[in-house]
This record gives sequence, structure tokens and C-alpha cells, in this order.
Amino acid sequence: MEYAILFAALLAGAAVMFLKGLWDQHRAQKWNREQLRKSFGKAGRTEYADGELNGIVRYFEKHPKDFQIDDITWNDLNLDEIFLRMNSTCSSAGQEYLYAMLRSPSFEGKELQEREKLLEFLEQDEEMRVRMQEIFFKIGRTGKYSLYDYMDFLDVLGERKNGKHLLVDLLFFLAIAAAFVSPPLGLCGVSAVMCFNITTYLKEKKQIEPYLTSFHYIFRLIRGAEELSEIHAQQLEGRLSKVRKLLPQFGKLNRSASLGMRTSSGDPMGIVADYINMMLHLDIIGFNIMLHAVRKQTENIDRLVTIVGELDALIAAAGFRHSLPAWCVPKLTAAETVADGAAHGAAESSGQHFEAVSLQLEQLYHPLLADPVKNDIKTTNGVLLTGSNASGKSTFLKAVALNMILAQTIHTCCADHCQSSYWRVMTSMALRDDLGSGESYYIVEIRSLKRILDAAQSPGAPVLCFVDEVLRGTNTVERIAASTQILKSLHKPGVCCFAATHDVELTGLLEAEYDNYHFEEQIADGDISFPYLLMPGRATSRNAIRLLEMMGYSEEIIKKADDQAAEFLKTGVWKA
Repeated sequence: MEYAILFAALLAGAAVMFLKGLWDQHRAQKWNREQLRKSFGKAGRTEYADGELNGIVRYFEKHPKDFQIDDITWNDLNLDEIFLRMNSTCSSAGQEYLYAMLRSPSFEGKELQEREKLLEFLEQDEEMRVRMQEIFFKIGRTGKYSLYDYMDFLDVLGERKNGKHLLVDLLFFLAIAAAFVSPPLGLCGVSAVMCFNITTYLKEKKQIEPYLTSFHYIFRLIRGAEELSEIHAQQLEGRLSKVRKLLPQFGKLNRSASLGMRTSSGDPMGIVADYINMMLHLDIIGFNIMLHAVRKQTENIDRLVTIVGELDALIAAAGFRHSLPAWCVPKLTAAETVADGAAHGAAESSGQHFEAVSLQLEQLYHPLLADPVKNDIKTTNGVLLTGSNASGKSTFLKAVALNMILAQTIHTCCADHCQSSYWRVMTSMALRDDLGSGESYYIVEIRSLKRILDAAQSPGAPVLCFVDEVLRGTNTVERIAASTQILKSLHKPGVCCFAATHDVELTGLLEAEYDNYHFEEQIADGDISFPYLLMPGRATSRNAIRLLEMMGYSEEIIKKADDQAAEFLKTGVWKA
């Protein structure tokens, strides 16, 4: 009777723990669902695991395209900050796809139109969006490393067989059976087998531990895909039909994963599963079967990551849109093909064919600025930008470049209106000395400019390039001479160049090739301010010496500098 009462109490306790686990899980799901609703349109993640950001690039590296945003342009435009601002994805697949999407502009109207339909649907249908985000949340993240990091090193594990694990499992059950015949002998057998199993388990688990994370992720990815396949929405059918076709390929993976691919979670059921795995090696057996299956399904896993990642990334992009004070859908067109001499008002045609390009942005702004000043720009020639220090030249260049990348990636512009050609966007702006290679700033700069000149000569979409302070790393005479010729070479069909400079001389030398714009400063009551409004024409004011005065430099320095500058402007000759 006592044993029956004890057994009943244990059973009741287990039932209570099980029901409590279910209730806690239900509460957690409800809380998570509410958080997903509230977080839409808010800034992206702010916390990342150590090294996680390094792994985000792996999907991008594994999926090269004819043109992608290069490292110089990515760093010049602070696109890491844009990515972090946008990254509200719920899975590793989503954040890696989002990163790759931002670095891979599309030149196909059909692709962008399909993306637009999905963006509109995901922004408007909250229930469907949250339902999908819950699935992506359960798929989760791989942590420090990308799934592709693990996949690259699967061969290191070699061939792994389950014979010894199945043998010790058989011995374990035989020992249990023997306990019914001879309890002392059976108990000794069970204890011996358990000790052996736990010892060998810990050794084997240490070897495969790094890969278990990835296999757990693949298991969750397949489970998530199964849940996605149950969704029926016309706007998603193109993607989800591909998921349904892929799922039968993962039958063996699913069966092997069910043998023990469970992540230790600390809950009662998880703790029980951990002990069972120690005694029976179920997760190791499942891992070995999965290893063989994964090696055969690498391409299909990649296809699944792509579909899941795209949907998760597009929800993040829709949230980014929702967070903007103003945005528009860009009107992008393939550039017209015209004869060489016909473009830019050339008098004669060489008979070769190039691209006639255009760009128009109204009420353009930079999305990372808390209180941005909006500007308009329209050009078919290119823009030469002048203005005093801190007047807004660099920010304007970055805003134009960034928005054209966003237009061709998430089909969104931070502007009221955008009408433009498709572009290969390249920049040469925030350069610095390369201490590692021992290259000076000037060498780094001319290498950066050379890659733009090479792109302008190569086949492909038109080039939209941005150069901040052309050849600032050398002397004035050679800078003006070389800058003039470089910028003239970038004034050609199929290329549109935006260049900022302090060398006002360039505005006269290049006024036939470039549209001149400038930014101004306002000085009043001994203080200087910047309206950040783009103005037509070249800059006529200078503020460098005035800023020295406002910062408290001596009157002697200010007067002599003013006199020396005035003398040079009058005679064209510097006097000490």
C-alpha cells in the first residue's frame, strides 16, 4: 500500500510539473506574441552574442552575384548601422539574408515588384505577420557562428557509425531484463553499462558539441518550414509552394532528429531528456544519421534557408518602412540606350552605344538622422558639390547613395519621390591610411578611385559614384589638375558622378560637364549655423578662417590669414 501511495504521489507530482510546464509555455508564447506586435516598426536588435556579427556575412559570401556592394562603399555609407537599425529579424536565416539583400542590389523590375507585393502584404496583415514571426522565433539563431560555418567543416568529422552505440543500448536493456531474473546481477549490469555509457557519452558529446548547434538549427528550420507550409495566403504562395516541394527531401533528417535532437532547456522534460541521452546516446545516434543525411541535402538546406530567410528579412524591411517618418516606392527604369555622341550633349556620335541615365529625388533625407533636413536633387549629368566645412556635403552624398541602394534592395526610398535608373553604386569617401600594408592615404585614395574608373569601363548597369574631397591626399596644384581629368573621365554615358570638393576652381573647370550645387553657412552675432539646404550654383563663401576666430585664435593670426588669402585671390600668387 505504501508503495502504491508513493507511486501515486510521484505520478501526481510529475503531472503537476508537466501541466505547469505547459502553462508556462503558453504564457511565454502569449507574451512573445504581444512583444512581436509592439516591436513592429521599432529599431532593430541592440544585443548580439559575442562574434555573432562576424557570422552574419556568411550567407552573403556563399551567394555571390555579378554586382554587390563592395567593402569600401559599405563602410563609407555606414551600412552596418543601417543593417542594425533594420534588423528586427527573428532567426539567423533572416538576419543573414537581410545583410545579403542590402549588399545585393537588384536590377530586375520583376524581382522588385514581387518584393513590393510581399512588403505591402506583410506590413498590412498583422495576424499573418505575427504568425510567421512566431515560427521564425522558434527557428531561432545559431549564436556565434553561422550555419554555413558548420557546413563547411562537416568533412572534418569523417564517417561516423552507430554500431557501438546500438550495442551498448542493447546491453543496457539486457541488463534491465536480467534484473527481473536476478536483481543483484541485473543491478550490477545496469550500473556498469550506465557508467560506461555516461563516460563515453561525455567524450563523444565534446567532439560533436560544436556541430550539435547547427543540427539543432537544421531540425528547427525543417520544423518551421513544416509550419510555414500549413499557411495558405495567395501573396505567399510563390515561396510556400517551394517549401512544400522541398519538405519530402528531409524525411530522413526528420526521423533521425526525432531520436534526440532536443536542445537542453532546463525545463523538467528537458532534464529528463538529457539523462536519457546520457544513458542511451540517442542524440549522438541521431546526430550520426543526420550527418549522413545533411551531407546529401546541403543544397536543399540552402534553398530552405533562402526562402525562410527572405520572408523573415522582408518582415524586418517592412518594419523599417513603418518606422520612417516619410518614404516612397521608387520608380526605377532601365537606362535608355543611345549613341555615344548623343549623350550629355556631345556633338558627334562615334556609333558606339551607351546608357543615358537620370536621377531625381524629392524631399530626400538620411534615415539615421534624428531631425534631418530634406533636399531635392535632379540630374542627368552629375553633380559637383561645394561648400564650407561642416555644411552638409558629405551627409548629402551619403543620403543619395544610401537611398539608391535601399531603392534597389528593399524597394524603399527615404524621400517623397524617387525616379531613377538602376545603378551600380560605388563610393570613395571615408578613406584612411592602411597601416597594415604601409600604404599612405594618397595611395589608398587613388586605388579606391581606380576601381570606380574600372567599373565605369566594364559592362553592366550604369555606375552611380560618389567621391568626397577628390585627391585630398596630395598638393593643391596636382590635386586640381588630376581631379579635373578624373572627373571629366567620369562624365560619360552610363556614369553619373557626385563629387564634393573644397577646390572652387573645379566648378569653373568642369561647369560644362557637371551641375553645380552648394551648401551655405549663416554667421550672426559671432556664431555660425548651417541650414543644410542644397542650393544651385557654386559656393561663394569660405568659413575656415572665420571658424578660427570664433574658436578664440589670436587677432594677429586671423588678420594675417585674411590678408594672405585676399592677396592670393587678387593676384593668384601666394606671398608669405
